[in-house]
Amino acid sequence: MLAMPPTTARPPFVPLVRLYQDWLRDRRGLTFHDYHALWQWSVSDLEAFWQSIWDYADLQSPTPHRAALGHNVMPGAQWFPGAQVNYARQVLRHVDAAQAAGQPALIAENERGQVRELAWPELRRQVASLALHLKAQGVEPGDRVAAYLPNIPETVVAFLACASIGAVWSVCAPDMGTNAVLDRFRQIEPKVLIAINGVTWGGRVMDRAGVVAELRAALPSVRHVIGIRYLDAFEPIAASTSWASATGQNDAQTAAFAPAWLAFDHPLWIVYSSGTTGLPKPIVHSHGGILIESIVTGLHSDVGCSYAPNNFGERFCWYSSTGWVMWNIQVGGLLTGTTCVLFDGSPGGPKDAPDWGTLWRFAARHGVTFLGGGAAFYGGCMKAGVDLARCGDLSRIRAIGTTGSPLSAEVQQWGTAQFRAIAQTPAQQDIWWFNVSGGTDFAGGFIAGTPELPQQPGVMQCRMLGAAVESWNEAGEPVTGQVGELVCTQPIPSMPLRFWNDPGNARYLASYFEMYPRGHGRKPGGGDLPQEAGSVWRHGDWLRIGDENGQGEWCVIYGRSDATINRHGLRMGTSEIYSAVEALPEVLDSMVVDLEYLGRASYMPLFVVLRPGHTLDDALKKRLGDAIRSALSPRFVPDDILQVPEIPRTLSGKKQELPIKKLLLGQPLEKVVNQEAMANPGSLQWYVEFARQRGAP
Repeated sequence: MLAMPPTTARPPFVPLVRLYQDWLRDRRGLTFHDYHALWQWSVSDLEAFWQSIWDYADLQSPTPHRAALGHNVMPGAQWFPGAQVNYARQVLRHVDAAQAAGQPALIAENERGQVRELAWPELRRQVASLALHLKAQGVEPGDRVAAYLPNIPETVVAFLACASIGAVWSVCAPDMGTNAVLDRFRQIEPKVLIAINGVTWGGRVMDRAGVVAELRAALPSVRHVIGIRYLDAFEPIAASTSWASATGQNDAQTAAFAPAWLAFDHPLWIVYSSGTTGLPKPIVHSHGGILIESIVTGLHSDVGCSYAPNNFGERFCWYSSTGWVMWNIQVGGLLTGTTCVLFDGSPGGPKDAPDWGTLWRFAARHGVTFLGGGAAFYGGCMKAGVDLARCGDLSRIRAIGTTGSPLSAEVQQWGTAQFRAIAQTPAQQDIWWFNVSGGTDFAGGFIAGTPELPQQPGVMQCRMLGAAVESWNEAGEPVTGQVGELVCTQPIPSMPLRFWNDPGNARYLASYFEMYPRGHGRKPGGGDLPQEAGSVWRHGDWLRIGDENGQGEWCVIYGRSDATINRHGLRMGTSEIYSAVEALPEVLDSMVVDLEYLGRASYMPLFVVLRPGHTLDDALKKRLGDAIRSALSPRFVPDDILQVPEIPRTLSGKKQELPIKKLLLGQPLEKVVNQEAMANPGSLQWYVEFARQRGAP
């Protein structure tokens, strides 16, 4: 749990942000008349704010740190120099207290109805056993361990075992095809691979042995493979050892095991976020940065204390694939001693017989108190006419989390009305929607909420503490009440250490700091920072702060401001889609755009130029969809495939994805593209007509 003064117990329904403010008043003599004042302090006095989070959460280190922020520059900020931490150590410090309270660490269920619970002592034992096994195989701090696993307890155990010895964790979901996984794992050269023999998703049973064999053959750095036999219908994968053997140790050595103390900036994991070109970006985050940012996330999400009805305890479920950073966020619940509830499968049921009540019934069976998911999931529930009254006892749910894409006001209003109809607690009469927007890039949130602030359907309540977020116009000036680029003008501890194998930080700088380079820094509230203060983080989202008049804390995300594909919260570079599509001999050229905007359903068309003599018929459309499904994931199969005469390109040959995206979102042609800089300006007429026929979103 988040640390409180020793004699303070959490009263029912007092938000954690309020308790944190009480602590600031009592321990620091700081009072704030409203949330905006608290936020303003958190982004203008970074040293005091982040030190308060360390102290409030009672984070521990065997060595002192000389400052919370040793060097304020972005990128390259130096956080808590001298401190030593370990993510797994912070999780396992809750074992005795959580066990005494009768709370399990993990509750898991899959599509086949198999339910498992993992007690806190057993979590500690399995983590210790696997950590000792990895060390025996020569895994040292800094070595990479790659996993091809779904959202199951074994994945959590494997991650914590890696973290405990300083190995660097990286995972891909088993619905991803061989090429997509290799594009990620080849870059990091893992020493160990942990993989599953099969998985079920959407009622479809998939043998993964062939994929695992391909991965192993294409990853010469792998010296050891741990196999998990998850589906009895398939043979075990060819492995160096089984999961049962690797986690079976239970002796004095496992009992005495303790996670290693590591430098605050020691690498924790590598996650992947795709841009519009090149391979997926292998983003390296630190133990300390993720740990302390998770505390702030917990303050906002109000997850961290057991106070649900009937003393049931907090049960936190954020439905996610392991390939989405929300899996990492969900595991972060363990940092506060919270029970994490995992579902392995499709939240919408089988593809040939959709059932959007699946995840709700799962939440009812396991007494979930906080249910999170992608905005697209809730939209699917509304369209399917889900009736929550028919989904079991949902009385313990007191908050709904949503992210991945903008949530429309219509969907939020639908969900609120559903809870009012079944309300058994005051909290459910006006169910709290924790609408959050952040990113894989820093494994945290920029914009979120708190139960103390008023709600308005379709918007987010506030900027997160410590996140100096602004909306900038094309001149690089902050604006309110207008849509602009989402920027962050001050560093955050969980921003990437670097990209793996990125000489000179070239890709890192190009990804976030190219638009507003060194010298663009600003003090929150106004005034330029010194030239040496560094760059400004440009996130790639369209943002409005305040209402149309610039008043209030409200924030609205309008979708991606770049050409990256964002499907239900999972990002994929367009280059990865082109690689799959243009491998077909019939395809000469292609372009894809994702028309996600202000809570409307994402619409992703794929435009293809075919070789002479070929026509886009149903058979070719199926082959194109299958190519994407096999190489990447079913999530990135386009909504439409259209044959076009040409793909618009710049004089240098670059595909004009972003201008076409803006055109199809209703912006006039003259404002989205300079035709004099194009190699084939005549190609635009087809897209202008297509945009006219579709109409503005």
